[in-house]
Amino acid sequence: VQLVQSGGGTVQAGGSLKLSCAPSVIISVLNAMAWYRQAPGKQREKVAFIGITDTTNYEDSVKGRFTISRDDGKNTVHLQIKSLKPEDTAVYYCCMYGLNRVYWGQGTQVAVSS
Repeated sequence: VQLVQSGGGTVQAGGSLKLSCAPSVIISVLNAMAWYRQAPGKQREKVAFIGITDTTNYEDSVKGRFTISRDDGKNTVHLQIKSLKPEDTAVYYCCMYGLNRVYWGQGTQVAVSS
């Protein structure tokens, strides 16, 4: 199974982006999923999480600006980002918590210019 990401790019501060992530094959079991990001010279950090009952939580710095969502009954997730800040610049990774392992997407660059 691979997680395939789309979206991302370069935007001006204050702009918006939408990232998407889907498995390369259909998975019948719903899994918890998350978005992480890694800025240059920093550790990877989790920014948004969605559980199997669609409960969500967010890292403090992105609350109110990032929204994680899932297509109904699927392991396809999206990250809507608004009011982008230069400090949001990072490579964003989606993640799926499988039964026995964690799956990662290939990463998508988000660059925010001031």
